[in-house]
Amino acid sequence: MALSSPETLTLETLEGSDPDPAPRPDVERWSWPCEIFLDPEAEHSMDIILVGSSELPSPRPARPRRDLIAHEVKVNQRDIEDLCICCGSFQVHTRHPLFEGGMCAPCKDKFLECLFLYDDDGYQSYCSICCAGETLLICENPDCTRCYCFECVDTLVSPGTSGRVHTMSNWVCFLCLPFPRSGLLQRRRKWRAGLKAFYDREAESPLEMYKTVPVWKREPVRVLSLFGDIKKAELMSLGFLENGSEAGTRRHLDDVTNVVRREVEDWGPFDLVYGSTPPLGRAFDRPPGWYLFQFHRILQYARPRPGSQQPFFWMFVDNLVLSEDDRAVATRFLETDPVTVQDAHGRTVRNAVHVWSNIPAVRSRHSAVVSQEELSLLAQDRQPPAQSPAALVKNCFLPLREYFKYFSAELTSCL
Repeated sequence: MALSSPETLTLETLEGSDPDPAPRPDVERWSWPCEIFLDPEAEHSMDIILVGSSELPSPRPARPRRDLIAHEVKVNQRDIEDLCICCGSFQVHTRHPLFEGGMCAPCKDKFLECLFLYDDDGYQSYCSICCAGETLLICENPDCTRCYCFECVDTLVSPGTSGRVHTMSNWVCFLCLPFPRSGLLQRRRKWRAGLKAFYDREAESPLEMYKTVPVWKREPVRVLSLFGDIKKAELMSLGFLENGSEAGTRRHLDDVTNVVRREVEDWGPFDLVYGSTPPLGRAFDRPPGWYLFQFHRILQYARPRPGSQQPFFWMFVDNLVLSEDDRAVATRFLETDPVTVQDAHGRTVRNAVHVWSNIPAVRSRHSAVVSQEELSLLAQDRQPPAQSPAALVKNCFLPLREYFKYFSAELTSCL
């Protein structure tokens, strides 16, 4: 299934050698129709030099060519680990974490930013190979969330594969298939552990990154919700809870003043701890900083013991009631920077919240593009009831499908 209409690919046979100094045999290449490759050394070159002119044609800068990956591997016998499978560059910085092949530094940065970004339909926003692509093929395994762009599929499997996949009623992706290789595309052994190692090694300021969990090992999520409640209906609409036995749990605490460690440990273990300040416009008896300090205290009680491999996530949401000093304290206590999640309609920001979290790609998904002055005005002028924090951060929760049991739900519905 494709998210949008496929673009048309054409096959071209180019004669002559490449612009590289060393000549190469004729090679059949495919490309997007808008690209034309001219060879200055070809017999019928279209480069023009005026008679009597001493001017030589300026060399064109070399650029990565994805359509040459198959030629380099099959004809020139180059190891695919020495090529960036995302763009075709020879300047390899590291190994691709999911599939055999290399990654250059720019593609690595893009991968780190985009791999855990999700759309409202519950699928990843970008190609799982190159973290780009405008036309994506969706894996129809109900337990998978991954997408692949047409160009990656045609380049690394074989030309025309994307078109054939697009016509299939049920397509299972390259990480779900029982066999590991499709053309040049071969998934790595123990790729889940490799993905965690990749983040630990390559991220500039890595958060807690847990190894993704195979589908058959995923358990229902256990949620501790503090103050601003994530209601059961909201978690069900996201696919993380379901009525019935073994379908996940949720405990809500509004006042935690007298809660001690032993109680939290008896109620747990928990997989996700969520907390928030009260919404703007709602009266509350305690200073805003109280919610931050109590969240941090309960979070320490709920954390797994040191050395545990249990995936454990947390999120604290501020409805623009914390002062600048309180936000600085939150960043220091929670050991991560906040991001601004906003509900924008055109150029108008109708709702916004600050979020601190260790959920993958929360920092990538949103950025503080709204100035502090705008946020202050927004906080002062907000008259209607604020949108539910859970609705604003819905896409932030979706990457948890890689770790916990998912119950089919209509994710495009409003919370």
